[in-house]
Amino acid sequence: MSRNSLVRGAAILGAAGLLVKILGAVFRLPLANMIGATGMAYYSPAYYTYTTFVTIATSGIPVAISKMVSERITVGNFEEAHHVYRVSLKLLTGIGLVSFLIMFFGAGFISELQDIEEAKLPMMAVAPALLIVPVMAAYRGYFQGMQNMRPTAISQVIEQVFRVFIGLALGYILYHQAEGTGLFSSYSSGEKGAAGAAFGATIGAIGGLAIILFIYILSRKGIMNRIRRNSNDNPESGTEILKKILIIAVPITIGACITPIMNMIEAPVVMKGLVGSGVESSVAKNLYGQISGYAIPLINMPQVLTMALAMSLVPLISAAHRKGDKEELQYNTKLAIRIAFIIGLPCAAGMAVLAEPILLLLYSSNWDEAVNVAPTFAILAIGVLFVSIVQTVSGILQGVGKQNIPVINMCIGIVIKIAVTYFLVGIPSLNIKGAGIGTLLTYIIVAGLDLYFTRKYTGIRFDISLTLIRPGIATAAMAAVAWFIYYVVFGGVQGHKIGCLIAIALAAAVYVVMLFVTRSITRDELDVIPGGSKIAGLLDKFGKKGKHRVK
Repeated sequence: MSRNSLVRGAAILGAAGLLVKILGAVFRLPLANMIGATGMAYYSPAYYTYTTFVTIATSGIPVAISKMVSERITVGNFEEAHHVYRVSLKLLTGIGLVSFLIMFFGAGFISELQDIEEAKLPMMAVAPALLIVPVMAAYRGYFQGMQNMRPTAISQVIEQVFRVFIGLALGYILYHQAEGTGLFSSYSSGEKGAAGAAFGATIGAIGGLAIILFIYILSRKGIMNRIRRNSNDNPESGTEILKKILIIAVPITIGACITPIMNMIEAPVVMKGLVGSGVESSVAKNLYGQISGYAIPLINMPQVLTMALAMSLVPLISAAHRKGDKEELQYNTKLAIRIAFIIGLPCAAGMAVLAEPILLLLYSSNWDEAVNVAPTFAILAIGVLFVSIVQTVSGILQGVGKQNIPVINMCIGIVIKIAVTYFLVGIPSLNIKGAGIGTLLTYIIVAGLDLYFTRKYTGIRFDISLTLIRPGIATAAMAAVAWFIYYVVFGGVQGHKIGCLIAIALAAAVYVVMLFVTRSITRDELDVIPGGSKIAGLLDKFGKKGKHRVK
């Protein structure tokens, strides 16, 4: 496979992945406005449980499939490559069936464990997707092993588009269905709305599988012709292939499952802590829905940018590591970390300073709940910086062959999060803010551990001025402008949408200018980033033609 083909394939999957993430983030905004915090409290446990099962099935095995298929195709063994696909399809079909049975028939038990019994119907609604998504993953892994990334990209986008639009439509219809009528007459509006939105994942999975099956059918004749021309007289047994798949897939799956499991166990931790402190169960569910339905989706949005950073720079780090080019490795590592700060700092400061205005701008249909969750959102917003660092540095450690370290550090973080969150939400004066503090503390510790090991295994030395102080000055100027525009110029009128938008726009413009003024990033570094050459043109307007490298 040529270098250009590799880059092109990565770009196709990267673009599809970013679009899917954006659609997923946008999906929760209208959904939360529609079904409110209580409805989101029913939706979130169902979706987090579903993503945990999906991660188990689809994080490691498709990687193993693509690797094993690619290895066999490289030596012309097309029959064995197809055998790998057939074995993996059976394996994933079995995993999907077991996952479906557990989630569908165990929905009541799982929802009770999470202290949100109303999540039962949404869990049952999303469970059928588990029959489909693992099967789709087998086809994706097979095509990726043949170095054809388009079927995966197309199916991912189709799946997400169907999920978003069908899910929102069904959620709206069922939420507004008159009480005591229709197919689910015994359930509340919040439960029905959450179930309709959750069922969107099932429809999305059907759409994604349909398109990838169609592509496979079109490709099957060519695949069979290559197999006939390159038959193997001594094929591997299915058992041997299965063992090899599991050897590759299990470590990847364990690492990938950490975040979904953390999301899934947060509900019972928060609920038990709140109820234990004397908060009524219905109020506790609403508070959990505020943080999981309103705050967390906004906190996750900047991750689209850090994901793009990892995709563009981490391959460079991996290549430098393989070549033994220490100077290039350290340069790209420091640049990646600096850009994580440059992305994370303004997002964290901007959302913290304008926490309430942003929530009222996006969730105006649920005014009181948006106002109530604003302090918790401001706390979580600070964590955006550390999430950006964790994502970027995890990719760097993977690039230098230390992929287990981020997993271990995140496991440490989960233990801390559970203990701190349970203790803090039980303090009446903190209430749900304790969950925000627990999450923030977790990512501070994990980011610190990741940075320590990155320095240990790459030998980099951080330039504090270039990495933190200069972007910090630009961020401080941005935050000051945002605060002044909204709270002074517009008088801090609660829910002033125009004021909030203008404050955000002007603050963003000030930040960009200040990056150039403080020379937080130089022109040659911008050229490394996709699309950075266009931004670099702005440097000329300010007479900043710095060409130095980070030392």
